[in-house]
Amino acid sequence: MVGVLLAVGLAVVAVRPSLVLDRIQGRESGGTGAVASPSPLPAETALPTAGPGEVEQYALPTREQPFLGSPAAQWADGADAIELPATKAVPGMSREDVALALRRTKEFLVAANLDPAVLRGGQPDKALALLDPKQSDVVSDVRRSLRKPTHENEPIRFFSRFDPDEVVLAGEVVKVRGHMTFEAARRGEVRVHADYSFVYPVVRAHGDSDVVARTIIRRYLTVTVADPRQWLATEDKLWLEAWDASYGNDDCGVDDGYFHPSFPDETATGAPPTGPAEDPYDRSRSLNDDSGVEGEECGVVSRT
Repeated sequence: MVGVLLAVGLAVVAVRPSLVLDRIQGRESGGTGAVASPSPLPAETALPTAGPGEVEQYALPTREQPFLGSPAAQWADGADAIELPATKAVPGMSREDVALALRRTKEFLVAANLDPAVLRGGQPDKALALLDPKQSDVVSDVRRSLRKPTHENEPIRFFSRFDPDEVVLAGEVVKVRGHMTFEAARRGEVRVHADYSFVYPVVRAHGDSDVVARTIIRRYLTVTVADPRQWLATEDKLWLEAWDASYGNDDCGVDDGYFHPSFPDETATGAPPTGPAEDPYDRSRSLNDDSGVEGEECGVVSRT
């Protein structure tokens, strides 16, 4: 008998803070102001026990040094930061099946959060192609959010997109940190958990301003891949089981399908923040909320 996969979608925005200016320490210098790159951190394999410490910052970040003063300066770059764990077989699925599920999950994360065309506001076609069409209700909901974003149905729940008329990336590097795990689900099914933070440095799309803003997006994603001989599923496709996200430096109350970062030299727009201050670089707190209660909070970030 063919079973049916169940979807539990937690489309929750945990924290959606607006910007608080970085604390800048002044320094007079006759040189270039270049700062040596800090030593890279080892790969993350589990949630840390505490957030990163303060980073000494002598100047605002620039196009040439967009991660100046950010803990992300020690993070790995782009897709290379998404390292896959060692694999093993689970009931009903071989080691190779599990490895494929992990690769597909990475492909989705890259296509949804690192594809240059998507970051410029384009359609996430590669990411959508990885979703199981048999999960028609969720896939339809995601596609609808791209066509007509609403407060309740925003595509940024899944995809990192910026308004190309407003901002462009400062350089080609996006910093990434996180880890991926997997576990056996039902026989013939593997469940993958991915928890990653992405740091996007951007500058204004028009003019020659060198002022950099950073938006920090953390995503928690649970997907399953199932054997279509045992379950109602499409081979090698991802079934979205749960998703959660927090947004650092994104104007509250703007629901047009894009992130809208605030810059250090301007007054933030959108709804004023009302929640508690949080460090968007702190990965010690789990985003995974098993209560299944949807919620949204507009808070304040302690740094960007």
